[in-house]
Amino acid sequence: MANILVVEDELTLALALEDDLRLEGYEVEVVHDGETASRRAVECSFDLIILDVMLPRKDGFEVCRELRRARLRTPIILLTAKAQESDKVLGLELGADDYVTKPFSPRELRARVKAVLRRAAADVPEIYRFGNMEMDFSRGELRREGQPVEITPLEFKILSAFIGRRGRVLSRDQLLDEVWGHGTFLTDRVVDNHIMNLRKKIEREPAQPRYLVSIRSVGYRFDG
Repeated sequence: MANILVVEDELTLALALEDDLRLEGYEVEVVHDGETASRRAVECSFDLIILDVMLPRKDGFEVCRELRRARLRTPIILLTAKAQESDKVLGLELGADDYVTKPFSPRELRARVKAVLRRAAADVPEIYRFGNMEMDFSRGELRREGQPVEITPLEFKILSAFIGRRGRVLSRDQLLDEVWGHGTFLTDRVVDNHIMNLRKKIEREPAQPRYLVSIRSVGYRFDG
């Protein structure tokens, strides 16, 4: 039974979310401001955080940033009335796993919750090693020969997607859906730039990659 933290300052919506999620069989805790959310997320072991962006005392973007800087890997679904593409991309860059725009149907949110929890429980080892690198999923850390390598939350998410589907080709569209979320409209160049940055961090010779290889006219494959 998953334990979910709901962070929502609109009391009517918070109550509706709590009731709906409990009917689905989840344990639910509700808080109403960003400072309390940051504290409770660290104090308790939640399986998922549903986080409104417009919050008193500290907004959802700042909460997300703080939790990821603290190496907390709990999945986060951002919940907000902001519909601009830039806000969605910002949330994902800060380490959110999905993004739901108000107004939304309870059915849509339930589906997103199940999908995020399913991805979080995917059959990936706690620590995955390739070459002189290792991905520590419990700590949200990439290391080279035991030393931490600076990596952004979005880069961590991209590399996690490749490791989870190692040996399989992922197209740019598949990466966009998997990492940025379905319906995100970004150019292929954005994906390519992130791949280039990742290669600089995991490859001995980024110009001749051993692990994150290009498949011409198709996409990329992780051979770790």
